[in-house]
Amino acid sequence: MSSVKKVVLAYSGGLDTSIILKWLGEHYGCEVVTFTADLGQGEELEPARAKAQAMGIKEIYIDDLREEFVRDFVYPMFRANAIYEGEYLLGTSIARPLIAKRLVEIAAETGADAISHGATGKGNDQVRFELGAYALNPQIRVIAPWREWDLNSRQKLLDYAEAHGIAIEKKQGEKSPYSMDANLLHISYEGGVLEDPWQEAKEDMWLWTRSPEAAPDAPKYIELTFQGGDITQIDGEDLSPAEVLATLNRIGGEHGIGRIDIVENRYVGMKCRGCYETPGGTIMLKAHRAIESITLDREVAHLKDELMPRYASLIYNGYWWSPEREMLQTAIDASQAHVNGVVRLKLYKGNVTVAGRQSDQSLYDENIATFEEDDGGYNQADAAGFIKLNALRMRVLQQRRS
Repeated sequence: MSSVKKVVLAYSGGLDTSIILKWLGEHYGCEVVTFTADLGQGEELEPARAKAQAMGIKEIYIDDLREEFVRDFVYPMFRANAIYEGEYLLGTSIARPLIAKRLVEIAAETGADAISHGATGKGNDQVRFELGAYALNPQIRVIAPWREWDLNSRQKLLDYAEAHGIAIEKKQGEKSPYSMDANLLHISYEGGVLEDPWQEAKEDMWLWTRSPEAAPDAPKYIELTFQGGDITQIDGEDLSPAEVLATLNRIGGEHGIGRIDIVENRYVGMKCRGCYETPGGTIMLKAHRAIESITLDREVAHLKDELMPRYASLIYNGYWWSPEREMLQTAIDASQAHVNGVVRLKLYKGNVTVAGRQSDQSLYDENIATFEEDDGGYNQADAAGFIKLNALRMRVLQQRRS
């Protein structure tokens, strides 16, 4: 333990990381640098600075990473249409590689020889943080207090805080019964009554979205402009990546879009029930698939769909910085060169419906697709030979069996 001279701690200012901050100095006798990331979680982060200063921390990083998060992590992921196990849009998963990147960068800037995080030994985040850190700095040391200490209950944490004079904020009202994580892409809820997968989530749990029943009775139409597979405009207005996602979160939330309740398979082996609100991401995915439907070649689109589950699992399991994810990203990004155009969506009571799509590079040809008399671009008689050739192996097989 004494070999650690300085450690960079991913610090939120909450109970767990405040205790970790004190515990690191006590058990490792090391200097601690705190790092707090603004990923659009909607919380005031300056109190974390004041709390760290009050605990004697001299090097404090509070970084606004919202644009980098959406531009360099969320957008590339959505080019792949990534969904884990058919439903989860990877809101927590995609934030972890950026946090790991900054932990390693700050360690280099400050001369620290270790990093630390507050992820528990039961979850996915410990894997994501540490795989990312080791990929970026193979020599970095990682300290995960939840795998070392015996403070394995909330009461033990409170007793430790009291014994060491660690201030604990007394918030108005009752403490949330859920474990929550938020960033610009989503907010998640776990624990409490959700640990029983038969129990329906309570309506007052949801913070970002109206219930579909309470959403406006009139539909909302929006137009999203794509360039290279990324949204660059909403209703003709140029917006940055973070502004796009924040705007879609607001609009989607008003119309009850983006709620899911799932039981997922964690990488560490257990099943876990979680509820997620991803209003902007739900809209983005629908729109992206719509613009791809007219701009991607059939076989390219189908190959992307085959690769997507593997790509999604890589992100979920913490392999963002792996060579295989980078290889897949290169192929995915190459597919997006002509994914340009506009998608019109109808938002209504929890639903996102495609109302129109257009592109100067569209592969859709109305003259060929029409049910009316066409211009000769497609000879229907050619279909007979096409079908017979494709049926040949099955006809031969059936003849042998007869």
